[in-house]
Amino acid sequence: MQTVSLSFYRFDTPLSRLWALTMMGAARLSLPRIEGLQFWKLCGSGTGEGFTPVPNTSVYAILTVWTDLDRARKALAQEPLFQRYRSKASEAWTLFLTPYSARGAWSGKSPFKQEAPAPSGPIAALTRATVRPAVAAQFWKRVPDISGVIGENPNVLFKIGIGEVPLLQQITFSIWPDSQSMAEFARKNGPHAQAIRAVRDGKWFREELYARFRVTDEIGSWEGQSPRILKDIAA
Repeated sequence: MQTVSLSFYRFDTPLSRLWALTMMGAARLSLPRIEGLQFWKLCGSGTGEGFTPVPNTSVYAILTVWTDLDRARKALAQEPLFQRYRSKASEAWTLFLTPYSARGAWSGKSPFKQEAPAPSGPIAALTRATVRPAVAAQFWKRVPDISGVIGENPNVLFKIGIGEVPLLQQITFSIWPDSQSMAEFARKNGPHAQAIRAVRDGKWFREELYARFRVTDEIGSWEGQSPRILKDIAA
């Protein structure tokens, strides 16, 4: 069954941050050569929780899509590229995800196969969009309000904004205890719902993708501790 891994890396020193920045280009030479890797994206992040247009030079992410979970685990543990990232980073956290819902396109492709049944436990939501340059300013005016609402939501377990191209190619990623809590947030009238309507009415996005995943496993730590999404919910 297809597995998606999303790895976050934090770099604390100026030299390690410079290395991470150069790898946004250099890693493109290594990733296509990795066996079992079907799709990949290198991402930076914004300041704060990532939902800002100001780059955060200390946090980067790599999204990868694999043929199966065993191949994903083996590659993340043994491939030199990922070993180098971990050796340079002050901390790293990887989530293993199984898609159960996806619509839209990413770089002209449909990278996620809808193979898993909808879960009863924690789920991850990913939204990716290419913003039309003419409306980028309007889009970013909406983001602080949306970020604030998500931050105040007691149900959200983790959230971050990352992106491929600053200002124009953006990804939001969040983890929720169940599909109901995520759906309630999405339907609730407020900054998020208003932004969705503005996107639809104004055709702000040139390309968009919406995907939902079952959280399969996690390794590593973030912000000095293991988020332990699965364990905390099970408890």
